[in-house]
Amino acid sequence: MPYDGITTFCVVEEIKNKLIQGKINKIYQPESDEIILNISNKGNKYSLLLSANNNNPRVYLTNKTKNNPLAPPMFCMLLRKNLQNAVILDISQVSLDRIIEITLNSKNELGDNVTKKLIVEIMGRHSNIILINEPENTIIDSIKRVGTNISSYREVLPGKQYVNPPQSKRDPREMDLESFISIIDLYKQNKATHKFVMDSFIGVSPPLAHEICHRAKISSDTLVGSLSEENKLKLFETFTALFNNLTHHMKPIMYTNHNKSKIYDFSAIAFTYYELYDIQNYESISILLEEYYYLKDNLSRIKNRASSIMQMLNNKLDRNYNKKSKQLDELQKAHDSEIYRKYGELITSNIYLLKQGQQSTVLLDYYTGVDIEIPLSIQLSPSQNAQKYFKKYNKGKRAKEYLEEQIAITEDEIYYLESQIDNVNKCSEINEFNEIKEELIENGYLKPQGSKNKKKKKEDVLSQPLKYVFNNVEIYVGKNNKQNEYLTMKFASKTDLWLHVKDAPGSHVIIKKDYDKVDEKLVYTAALLAAYYSKLRNSSNIPVDFTAVKYVKKPKGLKTGMVIYTDQKTVYVTPNEEEILSLDLIKY
Repeated sequence: MPYDGITTFCVVEEIKNKLIQGKINKIYQPESDEIILNISNKGNKYSLLLSANNNNPRVYLTNKTKNNPLAPPMFCMLLRKNLQNAVILDISQVSLDRIIEITLNSKNELGDNVTKKLIVEIMGRHSNIILINEPENTIIDSIKRVGTNISSYREVLPGKQYVNPPQSKRDPREMDLESFISIIDLYKQNKATHKFVMDSFIGVSPPLAHEICHRAKISSDTLVGSLSEENKLKLFETFTALFNNLTHHMKPIMYTNHNKSKIYDFSAIAFTYYELYDIQNYESISILLEEYYYLKDNLSRIKNRASSIMQMLNNKLDRNYNKKSKQLDELQKAHDSEIYRKYGELITSNIYLLKQGQQSTVLLDYYTGVDIEIPLSIQLSPSQNAQKYFKKYNKGKRAKEYLEEQIAITEDEIYYLESQIDNVNKCSEINEFNEIKEELIENGYLKPQGSKNKKKKKEDVLSQPLKYVFNNVEIYVGKNNKQNEYLTMKFASKTDLWLHVKDAPGSHVIIKKDYDKVDEKLVYTAALLAAYYSKLRNSSNIPVDFTAVKYVKKPKGLKTGMVIYTDQKTVYVTPNEEEILSLDLIKY
């Protein structure tokens, strides 16, 4: 469910009960579009997250901490100047829209009490956090400045008057039957009923529109022009029952698969048409939103941060594929030089039949028993022609040996780049992405940023690999090269079973059980994980090698996470997402 007007209503109801008369102690800006207010009230401490992120704008109370930039951004400094030690007087929602107004009392430079408003507009890519002066209603500044080049209707710039975003929809709480029927009759009659609900009323998202139709026992796709008077009345009654008593209907719920390893959706009220999903009830809308958005926001930010790195990796990969293609062409030419050895040997064997000045000669090829024509240089003697061909052969032979070495190096580079692309695609946490970035810096693919002597926090050194449990046996899956190396070379016992997809980049998988006591079902399950967390995850009949950890080695000079292994066996599997999600993933 999108962060709609109903969700906004529930959040406002929750936070105003906890934060009104609270004092803002600290203000942080961990991201370019995100503010965190630390607030104390009646002996309790709260952290209020305000996000104007284009993909996941939101407001809720948070328990998670984020790293802050060493130098606070300008907007953060402005908020500290204006709102440090300010007292929250009121928190309200504009109509049923996705706009939250926080009214505050603070001191100006002369020590006088002044009133300010912090307005959060939760509107996709138009989301914003705006600080305004009261009662003048003038903008002090915003986290995103909007000039006439972006919006001709509404500028959001310092010194300008604050104007609410344009809104043509009606507040569903202010509807009587006559007005409701009138809006239906004026709406496009060839549109679906759920579209009418969504387009006509403030704060209604697509899932909520479907839920209203479901409660009214009307198909969402029923055309507005086909609604009977009874249908219209039932739709109105459903509306009034829901919107006139929103506080009563507040019920934060998460909809998941049976083992809660995949989140499908959330809602601030109970959805009756989601009855096929498993539900998880929450006492707090903030806890629900934090759990829902944490992974979603992480993935969004990883994607944004990884775009330049993925471009670099793909560019290098393309160059290496082109390089390999040229090397293979040169190698083929080197292989073709074998004919020069034959020419030299045949000329030497028949040198008494040849004379200087001949342009070519036809000699019997004693390898095949067939006559072969050999080109000759008229300036060279027969002996010199033979030596010329032997030199060309030796040059080709040396080139062949060199090219075979270079092709092996290029193939290793291709494998490494593909493994890093696969690792980035598997990232679900910022610290996992940071590990990949750190490794690329160590190997010279990226330039280091910041101070070289800056110490890493101990907890940031290694992110956690995935941990599954099958039949009371633990199975670990590495999600990047550093995790893979840690699992195989440090964490695993020599007698544990090690798995990896054959001849393709992928995760190291460890079964924490003696390899001679592992049954076929356990091997098959671990092989599914190895195949799923690999470059070949969308293929079928994927070969997965498995062997004891003691047979896995890392020769000197190999990059992080790269190993060789022996004494392996192979199993073939075809993974699917539902099968993987049905496994018990243990959270640390």
